[in-house]
Amino acid sequence: MNRRRTRPNWFRIILLCLLVLGGSYVNRYVIATQPSPFVPTPTPTRAPESFVTEAREYFQQGKLIPAIASYQQAILSNPNDPSVYVELAQTQVFAGQYEEAQVSAESAILLNNDNSMAHAVLGWAMGAQGNYIEAGNSIERALTLDPNNAYAHAYYVEILVDSGSFDVIDKAIEESKVAVALAPNALETHRARGYILEATGNYEEAIREYQLAIDMNPKIADLYLSQGRNYRALGSYEDAITAFSNADALNPEDPMPDYLISRTYATRGEFGKAMQYAEQAVTNDPSDPNLRGNLGSMYYQNSYWTESIVEFGYMVNGGFTDEGEQIETIPLTPDNIRVAEYYYMYGLALAKTNKCSPALDIARMILERIPANELAVENANAIISRCELNLEQAPIPLPTATATAPVPTESSTPTP
Repeated sequence: MNRRRTRPNWFRIILLCLLVLGGSYVNRYVIATQPSPFVPTPTPTRAPESFVTEAREYFQQGKLIPAIASYQQAILSNPNDPSVYVELAQTQVFAGQYEEAQVSAESAILLNNDNSMAHAVLGWAMGAQGNYIEAGNSIERALTLDPNNAYAHAYYVEILVDSGSFDVIDKAIEESKVAVALAPNALETHRARGYILEATGNYEEAIREYQLAIDMNPKIADLYLSQGRNYRALGSYEDAITAFSNADALNPEDPMPDYLISRTYATRGEFGKAMQYAEQAVTNDPSDPNLRGNLGSMYYQNSYWTESIVEFGYMVNGGFTDEGEQIETIPLTPDNIRVAEYYYMYGLALAKTNKCSPALDIARMILERIPANELAVENANAIISRCELNLEQAPIPLPTATATAPVPTESSTPTP
């Protein structure tokens, strides 16, 4: 009863009230807006249209592989748009990915069987693989769906020309004119028009058509290759080399520009430069037997017999390189003049180095398989004559210890 009452500490009470109010605010307004540590944080996703726009920009810059990758990203974002598959397939054909382009076009058809462009690009891709009958059927299906599909008409020109039939030349000419009339500002239509003009020997007109296509997109390497072929046919070798070099700059991993530059320098008799570009072509694609044959030809023209024998051997016999690259043989047939040249050069190189057993096998093969090729037969007989001469020559004595240098012989192998 007599204990003294303590006075309340108002400062502490006020402080506690403020802490309670603050905690309530944090719990209601701050913590509620924070993501849970156990829930994945949502990430923004790109619209498929942005990938398509990016792919088209890459294509205009001549960056075909990045363009293909962007189209594939667009398909991952939205796999139900057939138009994206069509654009992807078109880009893949320009990049030389013909089988992949066929798959992309077929995917578009699965989504919409009435898509005229899908059937057109499918035909283009199959024609590039040599399936001309199926390619023609796809083009006809595309034109049935849309007779005014300028791209289908343009692709049809290439298929008809590549089929190698003279009966369809008039048809190809007409298709090229229709394509340009329907789409005068399309790269593909002028490319097709140039293609038929080239096939019919109208090289100057073909160059003009290819130039129109280049003006629409100066970053497509294939257009420069086509233009260069026509310059070379006209004997304008400097212009041809310039065009091929432009293609090489746009696509340095493609062996074709280097191969064509090599052949052009060889035509001019500049075999040293031709050999350098032939070597670069093989570096880009070491498994291509035709590139091996071309390199062997350039070694032969520079009198590097041993080196030429190695390269020709890959082409004729196949096998594996020291780096493990597998090379398929190219058979000797009457319709391939270039391969016939490689074969008789191979036989001559073997004869010059006194390897007459395989040399005579090559000569016999030429006489049996391509007797109508007068140049090849003439060189086969030269192989036989050279080997007969080798048998008649007395063996050269080995140098003595006092000899200062080996006796030079005609069959000596120069060191490159």
